[in-house]
Amino acid sequence: MKKIVLSLFILLTASVYAQKKGNELDRSKRPVPAPAPVIKLGDIPSFELPNGLKVFVVENHKLPTVSYSLVLDIDPELEGDATGASSIAGQLLTCGTKNRTKDKLDSDIDFIGATLQAHSTGLYASSLKKQQNKLLELVSDVIINADFKQEELDKIKTQTLSGLAAEKDDPDAISKNVKAVLNFSKAHPYGEITTEESVGKITLEKCNKYYKTYFRPNVAYLAVVGDITLSEAKPLIEKYFSSWQKGEVPKSMFPMPLPPVKTRVAIVNKPGAVQSVINVTYPVDLKPNSEDVIKARVMNTVLGAGFSSRLFMNLREKHGYTYGSYSSLNHDELVGEFSAYAKVRNAVSDSAVAEIMYELNRLRTERVPQDELDGIKNYLTGSFAIALEDPSTIAKFAINMDRYKLPKDYYANYLKYLAAVTVEDVFVMAQKYIRPENATILVVGDKSELAKKMERFAGGQPLEFYDSYGNSVKEVAKVVPAEVTPKTIIDAYIKAIGGKKAIMEVKDVTTKMNAKVQGAELSIVTQQKAPNKYAMSVTMGKIVVQKEAYDGVKGRQSSAQGKSELTGEGLDQIKSQAVMFIEMQYEKLGYKLNLAGVENIEGKDAYKLEIKSPKGQKMTEYYDVSSGLKIRKMETADTEMGPLVQITDIVDYKEVNGVKFPSVLSISGVMSMKQSAESIVVNQGIADTEFTIN
Repeated sequence: MKKIVLSLFILLTASVYAQKKGNELDRSKRPVPAPAPVIKLGDIPSFELPNGLKVFVVENHKLPTVSYSLVLDIDPELEGDATGASSIAGQLLTCGTKNRTKDKLDSDIDFIGATLQAHSTGLYASSLKKQQNKLLELVSDVIINADFKQEELDKIKTQTLSGLAAEKDDPDAISKNVKAVLNFSKAHPYGEITTEESVGKITLEKCNKYYKTYFRPNVAYLAVVGDITLSEAKPLIEKYFSSWQKGEVPKSMFPMPLPPVKTRVAIVNKPGAVQSVINVTYPVDLKPNSEDVIKARVMNTVLGAGFSSRLFMNLREKHGYTYGSYSSLNHDELVGEFSAYAKVRNAVSDSAVAEIMYELNRLRTERVPQDELDGIKNYLTGSFAIALEDPSTIAKFAINMDRYKLPKDYYANYLKYLAAVTVEDVFVMAQKYIRPENATILVVGDKSELAKKMERFAGGQPLEFYDSYGNSVKEVAKVVPAEVTPKTIIDAYIKAIGGKKAIMEVKDVTTKMNAKVQGAELSIVTQQKAPNKYAMSVTMGKIVVQKEAYDGVKGRQSSAQGKSELTGEGLDQIKSQAVMFIEMQYEKLGYKLNLAGVENIEGKDAYKLEIKSPKGQKMTEYYDVSSGLKIRKMETADTEMGPLVQITDIVDYKEVNGVKFPSVLSISGVMSMKQSAESIVVNQGIADTEFTIN
């Protein structure tokens, strides 16, 4: 391995020296590149068990460790309304076997200081060489004798839902989901998205079916890497994996997704977002065994695969639009994908898209200068050399050659193929795989800031709007009836939650909400007492995280940083929170209300009310046209990172004593969490002492 790296080092460093005349360096002449070295990988020892398991052994005696990587060569399946079942099945693999409970399995892994991780298409495990017999016992037990339990499934589903809740406010996650749907469609496995609804429909039966169908040795590759020889590995693999039964594994065929006929612009509305996530993207037909792969990689590296790439230098270094802009061109057995990405300020969203499109078109119309191409090839040569230092890379090469039917000398001659890429090759690849005229320009951000700016890229076609899961949202301008005013909207809301008479009978209310934030369980208790008293406490277990109170005159707060008097905006905010059913008091308290139209909120038409407090604070509330209930509230919070928008979606209400109170809240922005009401109690006679902090 050292010899390989040394020869590559010589190749790279030689290119920085010009030919010498005598003892002087002639800087006017370009150095003559040395011939590309051939990588001497040699034959990688391998064997196959009678059940079809293919095993490759890569020796590396530097450390007394051994790792085992299992890869399943399977086609993805359509999961339909239970999307996510295969992923959860992979997680369940390490949650117990027929011979070991989850606790026992975890204990056995920890006892030998091993690592064992599983996923839907394979498994990875490693340990010290002296522990490999025990490790293989555990690995084979997991693969052959997995025993899925309902309680473990329920735990993983809960964790999955928590992750989805966090992603709901992540513009990059939203962009990834919608990009998949738009490029591949929901009729293709690459376009299916795991949602809260699909997780709810994942059953133990479906997870077991996936495991029993696809975890078969006749579609599996096992890479053994480390302080081990073929003669040592073979009897161990035979001992622990010969009983693994092969089976019929289905093959799937899907139509090739096609790019748009012409450029289209798709927007996902993220109200209040101060940045936009941009993806110029489309599917491509580029198979792993295509002779274009290396040439296309060089071309994409020129465009956007590094800090010196054109997209990075343009959007960051030249214009300062973003911290980074990149592109990817992925090959795949079914269908590949191209994407050019940037995250920019709203004000320059259209300018950033224009520069991305400029760079795509420039690559298609102008040939890359030779010196730029040489720099890119040197960079890729160095990256390949670094990758060779990891023995698992050699194992991956061996599996790829068999799996994708690559030539036996493909990786041995990789640098030779790379060095042979010409300016003309890059130009041809750009013509073939860079298609700005057939791209989807996907932008996740505030629609009100983006729509007009993005129209110029749509070629006269209407903009397309989608929700966070890639479902089409029809943007039809809705006319607000003349008789609808801010007052009628508030009146309808008061009626919807129980009516003025029932509301006036509420003298105090205590609400206890439970929430999880980054895995921590919180309890949030709020108390209100007519006419204007308020208290709130946040606890984590027995630890009080924060307390606030307003006694009708003064407001105070306490936290780990100590106690302090509330003043200014903080005092104004707690005063408004102290007013029970403040919507009834908007006019009396001097709030200004403006009806800004009708918007679609999570599939519901809602009146948009822009509200300005007497002190000048602004917020926006949305009231369901059909039910009259408030379904969303948007507020801007000043933070160290600048102004951030916090969105509170009222998912559900609970009726207590004839009045409906918000019982499930989904909060995103400054801090993302989901709050669910454990209890809502009214008229319990709260003592005034509850509203003071001593």
